[in-house]
Amino acid sequence: MEQNFWQSKKLEDFSDEEWESVCDGCGKCCYRKYITGNGKKERLYYTKVACNFLNLKTNRCTVYDTRLTDCPECEKLSKENLASCDWLPDTCAYRLLQEGKGLEGWHPLVSGNKGSVKRSGICIEGGIHEKDCDDWQNYVLYVEKYKK
Repeated sequence: MEQNFWQSKKLEDFSDEEWESVCDGCGKCCYRKYITGNGKKERLYYTKVACNFLNLKTNRCTVYDTRLTDCPECEKLSKENLASCDWLPDTCAYRLLQEGKGLEGWHPLVSGNKGSVKRSGICIEGGIHEKDCDDWQNYVLYVEKYKK
C-alpha cells in the first residue's frame, strides 16, 4: 500500500486492501443501535449490546469472512453504501474520510500500532453479547439526534 494513501486518494479509488485497512478495529459498528421518534424528535441510541460474534476483548468479528451469512443483519460497509450508513459513530474512520476529515492520531494507519485504538479509550468497555441481554434499553451508552 502507498504510504498515507488516505490523504491523497478519494475513498472510491481505494484498493480493496486499502479499504479494509481503514477500519480502525474499534468494533463500534458491531454494537446494536436503535432509533426512536420521527422527524425532529428522531433519536439514535448507541448501546453496549454487541453482536454475538464480536470478541469483546479484541473488538474483532469471530466470523468475519462468513459474517454476512452467519449474521443476516450484518451490513457490509462498502464504497457504494457508505453514504447511507449514517448510524456510524463520529469516530469511525470511514465516516471521517467521507466527511473530508483526517484520521485521528490513535488510528493504526497514523500511529503504526494496532493497540493504539484500545489505549485511546475509543473502544466500548463492558459490552455484553446480545444473547445475554434482556433489554437493549438497559445498556444505552448515549443518544444523538438522528438524520443530521
